[in-house]
Order: sequence, then C-alpha cells, then structure tokens
Amino acid sequence: MFESGPFVAEYVSETDDEQVQPNGVDLTLEAVYEQREPGRIGRDGKEVGDRRQLETEQVADNAPETYYLTPGGYVVQYAETVEIPENHVGYIYPRSSLLRNSCMLNTAVWDAGYEGKGEGLLEVHHDIEIERGARIAQLVLAEADHDGTYAGSYQGENVGLDEF
Repeated sequence: MFESGPFVAEYVSETDDEQVQPNGVDLTLEAVYEQREPGRIGRDGKEVGDRRQLETEQVADNAPETYYLTPGGYVVQYAETVEIPENHVGYIYPRSSLLRNSCMLNTAVWDAGYEGKGEGLLEVHHDIEIERGARIAQLVLAEADHDGTYAGSYQGENVGLDEF
C-alpha cells in the first residue's frame, strides 16, 4: 500500500506545503551535472565517471537561477534530504510537467534505510529551461518487507554523511 503525502513529508527535509501532494512529496532541482568521462559497472564494484556541474543563468536582476538544457542526458540532484523509513520502499516519478515538455526522469528503487539527496537521470528531448528549485519529481513510499536496510556506497550522498 502506498502512503499518504503527509506521511511521506515526515521523511523529507526542507519541504513546504506546496510540495506535499495527496500521495507523495515533490522533490525540487538542486543541481544539474553533465557526465564527462566513462564510468564502469563490474561484478565486483562500480565507478561513476567524472562529471561537471552545469552553471545556471540569470536573465534579469532577482530572477531565479535557470538551467538551459539542450537535448541529451543529464544527472539531476534533488534539493531535499530523504530518509526511507523501516518497512518501506521509495519510488521517484517524474512530474507530468517534464513529460509534457519532452523530458523524462529515470530513477532507481530507494531501499529502506537510505538517507541522502538522491539523483536521477534527466533525458531532454527538446530544449528546456528549468529553474533551480523547480519541482521536477515526486517521491512516494510503499509498505514493503525487507531483510536489513540500505548500507551501500550512496548512503548519505550529497549531504556529507559518512557511510553507516
């Protein structure tokens, strides 16, 4: 069973009322990265290729920082810190505004015990402007049985936590 938005909000830091939806919480854009070097995924480990954070632009004084993205694949970092609670699994879905603008957000399962500011793969199929802080994804939580909790290499990512 999926949990309500207010339940999910208890496990997401730095949210406002607009982000809490009936069945989840909207996550906002913190940063956009472009992969520059190849990565490697082997049977005994992985290596994330080098990437570069893209710069934002301001079109006018006091205007929000905006990313101007051309077609391609980008790694996006969410601004909020998420903690997936015991007996739950997290799923991230793109907001429909992305889909309606020829963009797709791909993500992975977020296991019980994960904590961090996660990332996703943004596929851009037509030029788009996205403001830093814009709502781009929605986190939903579902009840789930599990053996153990997440203790992988991404624990505490983008928040400066040591691995547990």
